[in-house]
Amino acid sequence: MNWQNHIHTDPSVLVGNPVVKGTRLSVDFLLGLLAEGWTEQTILDNYPQLSHEALQAVFAFTAEVMREETIYPLRTGTD
Repeated sequence: MNWQNHIHTDPSVLVGNPVVKGTRLSVDFLLGLLAEGWTEQTILDNYPQLSHEALQAVFAFTAEVMREETIYPLRTGTD
């Protein structure tokens, strides 16, 4: 998946946060919907300007960013 075909940043759109091209829907907003339990179909029904490929690009972009970042283990309340 070439996420660059679907995700971009523009300082004049949402302060430069990564968004799906042609929308003001940010990557973190869409990931938040999924984290809240929205299904892909629910997202597509509510945001018809999106495509299945655009949502795949959100995951591909996130995976690449995560690979490039240093990850620190999360501490639980019992640590």
